Amino acid sequence: MVEMQQRERPAAVILTQSAQQRVAELMARAPADAIGVKLSTPRRGCSGLAYSVDYVSEANVMDERIETPGGTFFIDGASVLYLIGSTMDWVEDDFTAGFVFQNPNAKGSCGCGESFTV
Repeated sequence: MVEMQQRERPAAVILTQSAQQRVAELMARAPADAIGVKLSTPRRGCSGLAYSVDYVSEANVMDERIETPGGTFFIDGASVLYLIGSTMDWVEDDFTAGFVFQNPNAKGSCGCGESFTV
């Protein structure tokens, strides 16, 4: 009998060092019941889908988990297909601060950058 080795599957989303640091900062001041931070893509905006990052207090077996040095990062199971191959970064400048996504699945986005379409 030949034994098959399962190789570890790559994460759906790559978090930059800056994004991982931001997750750690969020978890350091998270509500007591938070077990991690979760990325989802709710239907919103003029292009259809938006990125949403929120605290999560209960694990869902359908969600993907990425362990970071600062805490667990979850990806909504229903959103994974829209996010595969994406990179998530945290960017701050003089006027704005926020997560920025490089998503190879996005076919377009609205003018204000609030939402995207696949």
